[in-house]
Amino acid sequence: MRDLKFEQKRTLSRLEAADQLAAFADALRKGGDAELELGAGTLSLRLPDDLCTEVEVEVGEGEIELEIEFKWPTASARKASSRTASTTQETPGQGSTPTRPRRSTTGVKRSAKRAAKTS
Repeated sequence: MRDLKFEQKRTLSRLEAADQLAAFADALRKGGDAELELGAGTLSLRLPDDLCTEVEVEVGEGEIELEIEFKWPTASARKASSRTASTTQETPGQGSTPTRPRRSTTGVKRSAKRAAKTS
């Protein structure tokens, strides 16, 4: 079960969609806490310095679907991963350097629509 899920579907003009993306881009540039106006509500997020991204384009059935996904760990997951990242490795002739856990980008989210097409 997920901790929280927010989903909003609505029709926007091209200008409104651009404004929404620009607001998120500005929040990403600033980092830290971000508040995004989404329709009648405000979404508050803590944005990290590094995040995983995925872009997916699907063309079919008379429409184009573009998904842009950003993923990052929650604060409690970051603390847990930083404890495991405290190991060091020695390089000959240099001091010890902390290692960073590698992020996997192999997980790909597939829509139910795509699964239905292949059935």
